[in-house]
Amino acid sequence: MINEFLFMNGFGKYVLSAFAFTLINFTILYLVIRQQFLKEQKKFIVKFGSLNSEKAETAKLQKINKEILSNVSTN
Repeated sequence: MINEFLFMNGFGKYVLSAFAFTLINFTILYLVIRQQFLKEQKKFIVKFGSLNSEKAETAKLQKINKEILSNVSTN
């Protein structure tokens, strides 16, 4: 039973290798994106970590922040 599933009438090596290739690439992609996110998060904390009300108002006036804030729902 398990041999039939693994061999898939001779196509098992192609199917399983494609599955493994996809799984490996998605794992690598996840790790790269996670690493970039943590890097950007650290940069944000360094820049805005001690955000007082004056800095918050200045940040709200910047163009890119206005675009980001306009897309956030207030539900």
